[in-house]
Amino acid sequence: MSNYELVFIINPEVADEDITGIVNKVTELVNGIGGSVAEIDEWGRKKMAYPIKRFLEGNYVLAKLELEPVAAKKMETNFRFPDEILRHLLIRLKD
Repeated sequence: MSNYELVFIINPEVADEDITGIVNKVTELVNGIGGSVAEIDEWGRKKMAYPIKRFLEGNYVLAKLELEPVAAKKMETNFRFPDEILRHLLIRLKD
């Protein structure tokens, strides 16, 4: 298992109480492909450096994960949330 960090930006139009549901969906996705979530850190609403889909701010979330490299590739292909998640970045940490 390798350690990864996943940062994703949630659409600012999503209600604050619905953010937990989106984070739970991401956790279920990670668990479904054989990984585990070590930690989740919600950074809150931040201004973005440039507009994404005409939004100037978003709700940032950092998740620390443990995944097999094959599962990480599978997660990248399955990480599709229609309008809820504006962007995501999955980074493998050095062991």
